[in-house]
This record gives sequence, structure tokens and C-alpha cells, in this order.
Amino acid sequence: MAVEFFIPKLGQTVEEVTIIDWLVKDGERVEQGQSVLEVETDKAVFPVEANASGVIHLGPFKKGDVVPVITTVAVIGKPEDRFPSAAGAPAAEQAPATETAAIAVEAAPAEAVSATWDATPREGPERTGTHQGLLPGTSTRPFVSPRARRLAGEKQVDLHLVTPTGGEGVRIVEKDVLDYLVHSPKLTPVARRVAEEAGVSLQGVSGSGPGGRITRADVELAIQSEPSPAPQTITDPDILERLPLSGVRAIIAERMAMSVHTTARVTLVIEIDATQLVQMRERLKQRVEKEWGFAPGYNDLLAKMVATALRRFPYMNARLTDDAILHLKPVNMGMAVDTERGLLVPVIRDADKKSLRQFGLEFRDLVERARQRKSLPDDLTGGTFTITSLGAFGIDAFTPVINYPEAAILGVGRIAPRATVVDGQLAVRTMCTLSLVFDHRLVDGAPAARFLAYLKEIIEEPYLWLSDLQE
Repeated sequence: MAVEFFIPKLGQTVEEVTIIDWLVKDGERVEQGQSVLEVETDKAVFPVEANASGVIHLGPFKKGDVVPVITTVAVIGKPEDRFPSAAGAPAAEQAPATETAAIAVEAAPAEAVSATWDATPREGPERTGTHQGLLPGTSTRPFVSPRARRLAGEKQVDLHLVTPTGGEGVRIVEKDVLDYLVHSPKLTPVARRVAEEAGVSLQGVSGSGPGGRITRADVELAIQSEPSPAPQTITDPDILERLPLSGVRAIIAERMAMSVHTTARVTLVIEIDATQLVQMRERLKQRVEKEWGFAPGYNDLLAKMVATALRRFPYMNARLTDDAILHLKPVNMGMAVDTERGLLVPVIRDADKKSLRQFGLEFRDLVERARQRKSLPDDLTGGTFTITSLGAFGIDAFTPVINYPEAAILGVGRIAPRATVVDGQLAVRTMCTLSLVFDHRLVDGAPAARFLAYLKEIIEEPYLWLSDLQE
């Protein structure tokens, strides 16, 4: 019996992926563990490995399609096997939704459509299962009536999306498939956003996705078919390049706008004397670079100091829910990284518990994976506080946007020699500007200022930080 090849759950927050490319051809033999598909989430590109050995038969999913996780996109089995939606007689012309009760269907093989389920609650009776289609506490697959299976095969409906109501909610009957056809969303979230941004009408647009869903490719085709507006001879020549707001850039735009419009942002700016920090870093570099395989950087040192400060002031390590402010126990440090795909924020978990060497090794590994588009599913999620630096670009101070739903973010400017007054005398010291942006809904100005003042103290006198590490 053919094994279903599905999109796995790629992290706790990922609900759908975009197919980047199939790495194998339809009918090609694959081995278990072999990478056969590349998909992209809002954060990174992931390979998906074959979950069995055999001949792979691809479904109707192509490059650019947006597919929910736990969707079966191929089957792996014998050469004579076929992907379920491709089996059976040709589908009859689809009737209007209001007439679904009178849909005439052709007979199809009993194995025409898989009965996989996911663990996402659907409308109707709440039933859950696994990606292998097993009900909790049982060793059998949910039963699908022959009429339901035939209708689903004709209409190319994945049965894991259908809510069963027959047999105390464990049996999918024909009515369940009809209800799905009437009430199921016909537009993927990405397709809806693209259509709204382009202002294009989708009336009369046929969906090429599973169950007739309109995909991003369908919307883009509709946009191309729209009559071109009259050229604006004054402004068009001024446009150097038009970049579609899509992929990671679209996600960044959406989340940054949500952060700005949702949070009550306040910014505190403080100038610190980083002279002793620079000296400490130079001594560490000379002593441990050869043994560790890398030289500790300012990012490593500042992140560890911030982690110590968050442990002392837990109200800065927080997030807001609908009815409560949550002070979080783990200190998961997000470190903003510039990549070709845009700004990504790898997360070092339990940063306060890691040694400087452990932190540095993990940070470099995460950055390398992010820049090579090989981040693991949870590399970029779960942060509780974020640090971002533009010092390498000569920026002295800036106001970063809070990485929602975190309570705050710290912006780090360049570390550079400046003339300043020390003990009443003009002197040249190595200075740096920190910008703490926090959500006033969670933290008031004075407590945030105490957090920043403590951070200034341990940066300017690192031995105080080292003593706090022993507590």
C-alpha cells in the first residue's frame, strides 16, 4: 500500500508553506530520508525528506503553491500506484455551491482519496488525530463511506480537511464532503493578500489548488489578465524598479506594521563608556581565540550582559496576552541578523544559563544557517527579548521596532572613540549609545530606566557583571 508523503509541521507557528521546488520527478524512485521537496515558510527554506522508500507519485502541487502543513502532496509506493486525486474518471463540471446537494458523481476506486487527518480542530465536532490518520487511542484509520470517497475523489478534496459527523463523529459521510465544498475557504491567505494589494477582482477566477482553492499563482495570472491602466507619462519614467511585496519582505512589513500600531512604544537612550568592555574583549580574544576557534565579539558579550540584566529585572522579559502580562522564566535572546532575504532573528534559548563560549558557538551556527537559508524550524521563534545592532554601519543611535509580542528591544550603536568629560577633565574614551524601546502597556518608564541603568553599570564596569554571574 502506498505511503502518503505530507508537509510536516515546521515549528509551532507555521500553518502553511510555499513550495519552492520538487527535487525529484514524478515516477522516480526515492529512498527514505532523501530530500525530495523544498518548501519555504515565512522565515526560511526547508528540505522535506521522503518518509518511505519506493516510487514517488506527485500530486497536483507545483512550484509557488501555498499548501497547509500536514497536507499529503505525493504518495510513495509501487510503480503502478497513483496519487489519489489523479485516479478515477474525469471530474464532472463543478456545479454552483447552492446546488451541491444535486452533484452527480462518477464511480472512483475505493482508494481514490487518502483519509489522513491533522491535529487542527475544524468546524463542527472537535476530533483530532495524527498525520498518519489514526484516531487517538486507536490503531485504525477513520472510516470513509464509499459515496464520500467517490465525491472527494471527483472534487479533489483532501479528506483530512473534512470534519466527520457520521458514526459519533468518527465516520466521514457524503454530507460531510458536501458541507466542506459549500463552506470551505476558496482562497488561500497569501492569495487573498496579493489580490487585496493589487486591487484585482477575483470574480470568475478558477482555482487550481486542492479542492478548487484559488492560489497565489491564480491571482497573479488574473492580475496579468487585467487591462493595463493608461500609462502615467509623468511618474512612470521616475520608477527605477518595482519589487513585489512578497515572501519574507511581506512578512516583515506585516509584522512591523502590527508592532507599531499595537504597542505603546517608548524609547530611552543612554550613552555608555565602553572602554573597559573593549579592553576585556581584547584580553579574551588573546587568551581564548585559539582554544575556542573564534574570537568573542561585542554581540556575545553584550547579549550575555543583557541576559544577566533580564534575570535581575524579569519584568523586561515579558509578553502581553489578552488578559495578563506574563513574566517569562526562560531568557531566550533574539539576535537580529541581516541576510539576503531580509532581517531574520535567530534565538539563543536560555541565554542566561549558557557560558560565553556556548553562547558564541550557538550564535555563529544560527547566523550561518540563517544566511544560507538553512534555518531549522524553531531557530527563529520563541524569543523573549531582542538585540539589534547597526554599529557596523557607523550608526550611533536609532529606534528599533519591538519584535512583537516581546516587551522590549535593545538597539546598539557603534563603539567608537569620542571626546568626553571624565572627573571634570576632557578625555578620549570609547563610547557607545544604547536605545531601549519598550511597550509602555507592560512596563512603566522608571522600571525600564532602572533596567537600562543597571546594564550601563555592568558594561562600564564588567567585574560587576562577573560577580553577578556567581549569584
